[in-house]
Amino acid sequence: MNILAVGLSMTPEYSQWRDQKVNDNIPMSNSENARSLEEHLQVLPSDIEIIKKDFEKRILELGKKIEQLEEEKMQLGLDVNIQNLEKWLWKRVY
Repeated sequence: MNILAVGLSMTPEYSQWRDQKVNDNIPMSNSENARSLEEHLQVLPSDIEIIKKDFEKRILELGKKIEQLEEEKMQLGLDVNIQNLEKWLWKRVY
């Protein structure tokens, strides 16, 4: 508990210091840490939602990879057919 003596014992320097003193017990807002109300009330995704999004992303990536492999398979099949035809033609000619 602080006791303040008022009267002749207060010097002008003390009076000036007291008038300029900031109360350290009152929290002051810090502009660099301040967030808007929308940011403050923003709902954070749960772990299951994060995992679900990662899973869906992985499924899309795998779907694209499957399509790519099917296209390569078709191209390789066409290459085999061409080689078989060439072999057949060589047998007929020679």
